[in-house]
Amino acid sequence: MATSQHQPLKGLLVIAIEQAVAAPTCTCRLADAGARVIKIEREEGETARHYDKTVHGTSAYFAWLNRGKQSIVLNLKNPEDQSFARNLINQADVFVQNLAPGAIDRMGLSYDALQETNSKLIMASIVGYGQDTSYSDMRAYDLLVQAESGVCSVTGSRDEPAKVGVSISDISTGMNAHAAVLEALIERGLTGKGRHIEMPMFDGLADWMNVPLLHYDYGKQETARHGMGHASVYPYRPYKCADGEIVIVVQNPGEWARLCERVLEKSNLIADQRFHDNPSRLINRDALDDEISSVFQRLSRDELIQRLESANLAWGAVSSVENLSSHQALRRISAFTKDKLFELAAPPLHPELESRKVPELGEHTAAIREEFGTL
Repeated sequence: MATSQHQPLKGLLVIAIEQAVAAPTCTCRLADAGARVIKIEREEGETARHYDKTVHGTSAYFAWLNRGKQSIVLNLKNPEDQSFARNLINQADVFVQNLAPGAIDRMGLSYDALQETNSKLIMASIVGYGQDTSYSDMRAYDLLVQAESGVCSVTGSRDEPAKVGVSISDISTGMNAHAAVLEALIERGLTGKGRHIEMPMFDGLADWMNVPLLHYDYGKQETARHGMGHASVYPYRPYKCADGEIVIVVQNPGEWARLCERVLEKSNLIADQRFHDNPSRLINRDALDDEISSVFQRLSRDELIQRLESANLAWGAVSSVENLSSHQALRRISAFTKDKLFELAAPPLHPELESRKVPELGEHTAAIREEFGTL
């Protein structure tokens, strides 16, 4: 069970006008660390509530990212509810929002307006693209940003690009926003002043694309797609053995020598000019695959693992979601929705988090109105 020393943000008030994944990822991490997160929703509920009904009638996305938060329903087109929202934010430490560009300003909740009455406020605005760029007004969803950033161009098979199978644009943005909020809290502790954080989704994935970008800008090399094979380190991919599949990794000359001598039992390959260093192995990856496969296909999975372990070489399994569900390294926490418990993968920052409730739509509206004053 989490105890007080695991809640460094206890006493912090966070107001969120959020939807989908990116902003809820940020505020979920803040809530996990002890912050009080009040989530403002429209009458029909935020977008992610409606994706599916997998977890006891609740969307899997919503169940994952909204544990421990409070939900209040406000109509932010209504002047009185706008005023109430502003009253909440005036008493907050952090305000997180990911509405469409310009929407928050039209509600009178811009940072310039808010900081006049709450100079200590830290506001995090999650946007698709930098507001100083020509893409500032572009709508941004996970797949759109994966495509625009070039991630899809380096993901997939040789014949066809693909998106990453989880929402990396949203998740990376939420992680970056969380880190930026923590930095701003440290800065506020020194200066006494808040600040406005702009966190573009595109910037997060562009940063992740720096290796392909540097290869292109300075090496004039386009990063090709190789399925599950690594684009710039080789061999680093899954190979079939007699009764399954194993991922192997070779990153330095010592590992290459041990692979040849103790796993493949082909010492002659160590100095083979086609394979003697990583750039050569990348150029001749197909020939190298033939050499490796000719050995691996004769070995059982257990025999191959024994050789890899003996040679002190890394290996891994290609898991399905079913395999993940029973994985020996998987740590879980519990939460509950609609008064029913469910289990999910533990957050890495708080792997022993106590069970928390996923809020029903507007569950805390009356209590929050009473606490902060009705209008």
